[in-house]
Amino acid sequence: MDPATAPLAGADRQRLSERERQAEGIAAVRARDVYRGRARALTDTDVAQARERVAAGVPKAAVARDLGVHRSTLHRALGR
Repeated sequence: MDPATAPLAGADRQRLSERERQAEGIAAVRARDVYRGRARALTDTDVAQARERVAAGVPKAAVARDLGVHRSTLHRALGR
């Protein structure tokens, strides 16, 4: 192995080991039915109300601002 790339090989092995440990930890938590992930920014009720307002002609940017989320978050939620 080239001496210049030897440290990189070590870093790759370490990162692979970290990923394996992380995957094992997540699998263990999921097995206990505790892993939930990140909470959604908008509830189903928020999305329903946003759909009504958008259908009534209110700009999506204004709806997003009123809900306290970014416009792209609202677009994603409306697509669900």
